[in-house]
Amino acid sequence: MKTKKKISGKMIYFSFTIIPVVLYSIFYVFSVISGVRYSFTNWDGMSLEYDFIGFKNYIALLKNPNFWGSLKTTICYSVLLVTGVILLSLLLALSLNSLKKFKTFIKSIYFIPAMIGGITIALIWDQLFYRVVPLLGQALNIEWLSQSLLMTGKTALPAVVFVHIWQAVALPTVIFIAGLQQIPDEQYESAKIDGATLFQEFRYITFPYLLPTLTVNLVLMVKQGFTSFDFPFALTGGGPVRATEVIGISIYNDAFKNARFGMANAEACILFVLVAIFSLTQLKITSRGGE
Repeated sequence: MKTKKKISGKMIYFSFTIIPVVLYSIFYVFSVISGVRYSFTNWDGMSLEYDFIGFKNYIALLKNPNFWGSLKTTICYSVLLVTGVILLSLLLALSLNSLKKFKTFIKSIYFIPAMIGGITIALIWDQLFYRVVPLLGQALNIEWLSQSLLMTGKTALPAVVFVHIWQAVALPTVIFIAGLQQIPDEQYESAKIDGATLFQEFRYITFPYLLPTLTVNLVLMVKQGFTSFDFPFALTGGGPVRATEVIGISIYNDAFKNARFGMANAEACILFVLVAIFSLTQLKITSRGGE
């Protein structure tokens, strides 16, 4: 009887898991395999006929200075995004975790931007950059603020990243708070008795406990940075003069404007490999730091 119950329990578990696995395979794994296959073709996205051209798309990308420019912009975008989100979310988490009253209410306020779509937020900030920021710059007599930050190559990328940080900081903050709540109060009490400073408490108690959550946040933000599309596309469209043309916009232009779906899939494959390399590297570095 016990053996039959175990078998029936395993069958129920299998029946509940097989459907998600099948759906995942159809909508994700199949799509990835198809994208890799199309990257070796000259498919234009519309016709039913296309030719296998080998590595010509990849060779053309490596010879294209615009591709390297978009890759450089993507890396700069990711570095700014990861640095800004991690530092700001950590400061917010430490501040919110120290509150005694209204903690839940204040956390919900910080989480509001995360519940709004990226395109909606981008359109709101687009109006602020064009209508409000120049007026503020003129009132304060600050020359570089007297026009929209999205109109010049030097300020466009930081401005787009700023909007992305404003929207993305909520989830990492919540994750950091969850990590902070796992730290035993006795650790801090013992440190205070030993005369430890706030910096020493953070270095030897808080930071080691936050390493797992830091790893999660780093991987999430690197992925967001390298796959960014909605904020640069909605705010600048990749301009001015390709200053904010990340790889996501380059893929969009090749696929839907230039009808080069094979080339776009090759770019997407390269982007996938880059994200995987950076994520695995981060996991190794942070895991070594936690040992």
